[in-house]
Amino acid sequence: MYNYAKQTYAKLGVDTEKAIEALKNVTVSVHCWQGDDVIGFDCGESLSGGIQTTGNYPGRATTPAELMADLDKAFSLIPGKKKLNLHSSYAIFDGEPVGRDKIEPCHFAKWVEFAKQRNMGIDFNPTFFSHPMVKDGLTLSSPDDEVRRYWIDHGKACVRISEYFATETGEPCVINFWIPDGYKDIPADRLGPRKRFKEALDEILSIPYDKTKVYVTLESKVFGIGLESYTVGSAEFCLSYSDYKGITPLMDNGHYHPTEVVSDKISSLLLFNERIALHVTRAVRWDSDHVVILDDETKEIMKEIVRNDALDRVFIATDYFDASINRVSAYVTGVRSVQKALLYALLSPNERMKALQDSGDMTELMVVSEELKTAPFGIVWEEYLRRENVEADYLSAVKKYEDEVLSKR
Repeated sequence: MYNYAKQTYAKLGVDTEKAIEALKNVTVSVHCWQGDDVIGFDCGESLSGGIQTTGNYPGRATTPAELMADLDKAFSLIPGKKKLNLHSSYAIFDGEPVGRDKIEPCHFAKWVEFAKQRNMGIDFNPTFFSHPMVKDGLTLSSPDDEVRRYWIDHGKACVRISEYFATETGEPCVINFWIPDGYKDIPADRLGPRKRFKEALDEILSIPYDKTKVYVTLESKVFGIGLESYTVGSAEFCLSYSDYKGITPLMDNGHYHPTEVVSDKISSLLLFNERIALHVTRAVRWDSDHVVILDDETKEIMKEIVRNDALDRVFIATDYFDASINRVSAYVTGVRSVQKALLYALLSPNERMKALQDSGDMTELMVVSEELKTAPFGIVWEEYLRRENVEADYLSAVKKYEDEVLSKR
């Protein structure tokens, strides 16, 4: 069957062997927070910050050991290269807990041990939500000096921890700053909060760090639950700040207006940035963080990365959380969908299609695009899984794990 697929794609001008080899070397950063519904381990606060996890499927991880076990199970069913993506709220305290403004590398030593044993790097995220020091929905943009100072210190601590991750694992750490700050109703002052946010970020990034080890990214958002009228970290603010500071812009494809698509933005950002970063999710009507599937926008995002020869310039991470289904299955489905979309893009005759566009032959371009839709993509995907020693049928393994582990929690 694979030989048949190989010959079929060859007629379209595609080398399936090159596509498989390229996919093997793409790293996807897998978010830890799907496994426990974004609760974390540091302070036990309920989820806040304009985000929401819905559902009560049994088996949620409630301890570091349980979350690590679930991640291990998911990783065993996901082919290719992976990184672990942590939020700072997943600090592990052996002794007395400390505030987020005082966290240190030692509070993440067990995660480093976990990553090193699995030959993977770690990415990081300061956690500016689900905490009593979030005052009136504001953190780095708060007019309260004490609140703002707390979160500035938190940001600095996270930059230092990111460099620790990179040093220990030998892989660069992508640290992503996102704040939920905003207002439910129309604000009287839009400039003031953004000015405070800018100044807070300036202070955080004034600390020395190795820019070959730590890539700082900034993520925007259009709105959140209870923050419908105004968000401080808008797309315009975050892109402008990234350019001003020379850091990496990060786009989450759930953080824009419903008619906007991240796939259309990638080419513009690649022209003006050495690197860009993505949080891949699935927005259903709003930033609902549904599990990623092989839908049109996921395909288009990966096409833009591949056709612009940017696999080594784009940091790809997943970001979703669904508590209504088996969480391990959600991990595997989502990450595999990202990888499938990448393979789909790699199995396109991109240079030929660009040449057709440039020559004005939109007729042949349309025909080739349609032929690709019914090409035997699934056969090549199964061949990739076989070479990675990963079973195509992961549902049986997930159900077995649920019966033996998850159901007993």
